[in-house]
Amino acid sequence: MLKITLKGGDIREAAENTTVDALCRDISMGLYKAACAARVDGRVVDLRTVLDSDCTVEILTFDSPDGKKAFWHTASHIMAQAVKRLYPDARLAIGPAIDNGFYYDFDTAEPFTVDDLSKIEAEMKKIVKESLEIERFTLSRAEALELMKSEPYKIELINDLPEDAPISFYKQGEFTDLCAGPHLPDTGRVKAFKLLSVTGAYWRGDSSKKMLQRIYGVAFPKASELEEHLNMLEEAKKRDHNKIGRELEYFTTVDYIGQGLPILMPKGARVIQLLQRFVEDEEQKRGYLLTKTPFLAKSDLYKISGHWDHYREGMFIIGDPEKNDEVFALRPMACPFQFQVYLSRMRSYKELPIRLNETSTLFRNEDSGEMHGLIRVRQFTISEGHIACRPDQLKDEFRGCVDLAVFMLKTLGLDEDVSYRFSKWDPNNREKYIGSQEQWEDVQGRMREILNDINIEYTEADGEAAFYGPKLDIQIRNVHGKEDTLITIQIDFQLAERFGMEYVDADGQKKHPYVIHRTSIGCYERTLALLLEKYAGALPLWIAPEQVRVLPISEKQSEKVMEVAERLRAAGLRAESDLRNEKVGYKIREAQVQKVPYMLIIGEREAEEGTVSVRSRKEGDLGVMALDDFLMRACKEVKEKAR
Repeated sequence: MLKITLKGGDIREAAENTTVDALCRDISMGLYKAACAARVDGRVVDLRTVLDSDCTVEILTFDSPDGKKAFWHTASHIMAQAVKRLYPDARLAIGPAIDNGFYYDFDTAEPFTVDDLSKIEAEMKKIVKESLEIERFTLSRAEALELMKSEPYKIELINDLPEDAPISFYKQGEFTDLCAGPHLPDTGRVKAFKLLSVTGAYWRGDSSKKMLQRIYGVAFPKASELEEHLNMLEEAKKRDHNKIGRELEYFTTVDYIGQGLPILMPKGARVIQLLQRFVEDEEQKRGYLLTKTPFLAKSDLYKISGHWDHYREGMFIIGDPEKNDEVFALRPMACPFQFQVYLSRMRSYKELPIRLNETSTLFRNEDSGEMHGLIRVRQFTISEGHIACRPDQLKDEFRGCVDLAVFMLKTLGLDEDVSYRFSKWDPNNREKYIGSQEQWEDVQGRMREILNDINIEYTEADGEAAFYGPKLDIQIRNVHGKEDTLITIQIDFQLAERFGMEYVDADGQKKHPYVIHRTSIGCYERTLALLLEKYAGALPLWIAPEQVRVLPISEKQSEKVMEVAERLRAAGLRAESDLRNEKVGYKIREAQVQKVPYMLIIGEREAEEGTVSVRSRKEGDLGVMALDDFLMRACKEVKEKAR
């Protein structure tokens, strides 16, 4: 008998060569029906997997991330099978599960249309109703190439696999696909699904390769869950910063200026200015020294830092390196520039830590397919900073960086929307990094100790480190579920030595400091996008570009309206007056559409008594109050940065 340790520590006995799904049935039929996959000794596998030794087993349902991926991966195969039934000449590329559903890429003679999606959905329903068993099998390379001889993209993928690798396939009815899995036991379990869109996608994300047709979809075990998700997607469309940011005139883009180069309009520019002032003032309180460095430099600088060898593809280069011209590049980050402040003279151990900050405009040559509104752009501004410290100061300084980042997130109301990722190097891809394996393991060990000590929940990700050191990435999702890094804090154990940064220690010896690279609020443009989505355009009063709009009932109150608006501005509020020859009801509705936090309406009585009728965006009609009382209320709300 086998000893199976379940999640939570319970131990069950099972006959040798039992399968995971048999174990599920033995535990409960409810669990068997809900199971999507399993984690056996840490590896995610099919429910059909045979258990031939003592092991730990965790049953994965749709409620778990890996369970969802198995479910969605199966749905992608059902879609591919439907496409092949309807369009036999379509060539299969790849069809993975993603964070919010699945997609499959096809090479077709004609692009898919919306009508085609409806036909594919109808065929998928037939396949689900057939409840086809999904079988896994493996073949040798020669057998795999023969099986897939009519699928050129699969042939390419097979040829990329190691020579001795067993090559796995999944079969459901007449449909067979090259796949590592895992999958559900049969197609009948995918009860509810929806194909969402079709778009173009280059094979392997390479613009030099063929454009394929990518169909996106999502699936759920219950129709009610699908309906809830579709409603959420509709809400996401309304909150998409690309939509509301343009409608509310925060930013625009122009084709002949270029992709990923947004124009910040007065509202957007004002919000970013407010955020920058807030960040710089807070950083000054925490002992940071402000710098201002050039936007570009000769390639010599980037060769010292390692960016020329490890980041050149992401840089905008001016000049031709092949002609031995003097070559410049726009900066992708400010660290090698700020290091020059440290290098301006020899430092003593007593001067450390040295904390430098800068509101840095940076330039990165992102792929065109990655561009999205303000979230991913080619020119952007970040709250960049670098700390040079002694080894004994590293823990406290890193903790201070995390504390600053959390303070910013809480103030903005984004703290509940983020997750933390410990990004490590990939020892199997040594060319991507500088430094030895021993150095990386030592520093990653130090960083893990710090993260555990400050007691934050985090996941670990191999291959996501900077080329010079591990980092803590604070991740956030936009309204569509796409994850991006908002804030990063990195431990650098190498660039100080490359640049010759030294300090004289207490023992009189010259030593290299550790350097912490950090942002406190990340990219301002991305932060603005996330705030617009978080608050659906109704930004909190303290960062609203227009805080108060003053409206007259009739032209007779115009002079008083201008006087009140001037009084508000003198008190530090961002106030505008609307003196257009329109009815006041129309002006109120327009101010509401523009998400203005407060409207002050002045009629004949208010003008005579020195009062204002106050309407709040959040609370509606607040009645008539003295202007001084309103000022006290609004200024208190701004000071407290209330949300």
